[in-house]
Amino acid sequence: MSRICELTGKRREKGNRVSHSNIKTRRFLQPNLVKKKWMVSELKKTVTLTLCASALRTIQTRGGIERAIVMEKDENLSDRLLGLKREILKRRTELAASKKGEEVHAVQN
Repeated sequence: MSRICELTGKRREKGNRVSHSNIKTRRFLQPNLVKKKWMVSELKKTVTLTLCASALRTIQTRGGIERAIVMEKDENLSDRLLGLKREILKRRTELAASKKGEEVHAVQN
């Protein structure tokens, strides 16, 4: 499993460990990843995601997992979340089309 956040695309960074004598050796800075289950209410299914702590705060700020996925740039999302984003957008367009059809039907009656 690669250590990458599925929502933000955060991955490990390279850095230097600097000793008191100013000797620099390579080190890796890992993101704070957490596995969490989310209920995607629009699709009526549960998804387990590997997210960093900052992504959890982003989801809360944006008002839910669906809005966070839709608002995020495509290049940051994992392949699974990109597919989920397409499903959500497809579902939203279907709902909008059905509501529009209901409005036209109500006006005609």
